[in-house]
Amino acid sequence: MGGTGNYSSTVTWTATAGTISSAGLLTAPTVTTISSVTVTATSTQNTSVAGTASVTVNPPASGANVAPLTVDAGPSGLGYVSANVAFTTVLVCVPGSTTQCQAIDHVIVDTGSFGLRLLSSAAGGEFNPSQVPLPAETDPNNNNDPYGECLVFLDGYIWGTVNTADIGIAGETANSVPVQVILPPTSSPGVPGSCSSQNPSGGTGNEGASLGALGANGIIGVGLFQQDCGQYCVSQGSSCNSSNNNPCIYYDCPSSGCTPANIAIAQQVPNPVTMFPADNNGVLIELPYVPSGGSQTVTGSLIFGIGTQSNNNLCCAAVYNVPDSGNNAGDLTTTFNGNSMPGFLDSGSNGFFFNDSNITTCASPFQHWFCPTTPDNLTASNQGTSMTSGIQVSFTIEAANSLFSGNSGNNSAFSTLGGPYASTPAAFDWGLSFFYGRDIFTAIDGASTSGGTGPYFAY
Repeated sequence: MGGTGNYSSTVTWTATAGTISSAGLLTAPTVTTISSVTVTATSTQNTSVAGTASVTVNPPASGANVAPLTVDAGPSGLGYVSANVAFTTVLVCVPGSTTQCQAIDHVIVDTGSFGLRLLSSAAGGEFNPSQVPLPAETDPNNNNDPYGECLVFLDGYIWGTVNTADIGIAGETANSVPVQVILPPTSSPGVPGSCSSQNPSGGTGNEGASLGALGANGIIGVGLFQQDCGQYCVSQGSSCNSSNNNPCIYYDCPSSGCTPANIAIAQQVPNPVTMFPADNNGVLIELPYVPSGGSQTVTGSLIFGIGTQSNNNLCCAAVYNVPDSGNNAGDLTTTFNGNSMPGFLDSGSNGFFFNDSNITTCASPFQHWFCPTTPDNLTASNQGTSMTSGIQVSFTIEAANSLFSGNSGNNSAFSTLGGPYASTPAAFDWGLSFFYGRDIFTAIDGASTSGGTGPYFAY
């Protein structure tokens, strides 16, 4: 039978620790041991009626192999609120020096690339080459000319010199590591035409032109592979043609201008994790759950190593092995709307990126994002090479224009942000939106781990 009369379905939320909003969103307390928080919902109609639930709160990861992660508004001077970018801090020193050093904050943590890249102060970045004069990597086959590098991303490219540095992050150190110093087009050496012509279709061009263009003081690529190029650049780099199959990456740069060049593996910009004495077989990214509508800031952990310490155990994570070579190197198989395509877990992308003609795209200036009228609850599946079937993933897309205006435009972390995948061929980019509330492992190719030999993702 239906009820009659006046009644209220509202409740009052309380919690034994932390804080809880009027909508029931719990902000957990910071704890040093595994703890339990009791949440109570009490009827406002009849205060003698209540329900309770117990929430387990884990302490933040700690140890020499743990670097803090922060998703926030971005570096000082950015000029806009950053959206879905995970940052950490990296110490960079002249090799062998303990005084010519600089701590660079707001460095993007990127599981979709490989190597440390620092935005020069000439482009508005924090890294100051005058304060920390990193020696150049040079070409022994061409008068010891300095090397330059062109690195192309899905949405643009960066250009700069290749230098050598000692790196420190958390308690991990790596000595004499090739890194890229990102330069603006006004600096010398200038951007070669064979580099700028590789700007992807719909790309923004030179993302190293300014702090605003890059959105960070640097990028630390901790993805699946040991180097950013490998054997291709050892023997074929000098004969590149700026195509997808034969990209121009490394350059010999005399004063007369830069030309494509071959480069030895040892001089290529490496995944810095591989250079650590220990905890060097991969990384774990831990970020907390982010509710619909977003959060102003969140903090998490970048943990080095897989199965090397008590804080990076795979435990119950499913392992998604991926190919280590070929056209789909580093890609798992994602099936969405009945279509199978390459998929990848990329903390350096700031949303879910995929194609679905049924989801409305936002009007300008948010035309690169989805704006469904109501939240879209979607499913896809991911499958590794050793799996017989995919494992389902559920996710939600909310209107980007509403997300960006929420909390007076101060939110920077979004678990429901997504947009069309603009590059070809089609793929599914599981960006930072996917990382919230999950422990996501990235195992480096050829490395032995407790989950087998990399490369693989696990979550």
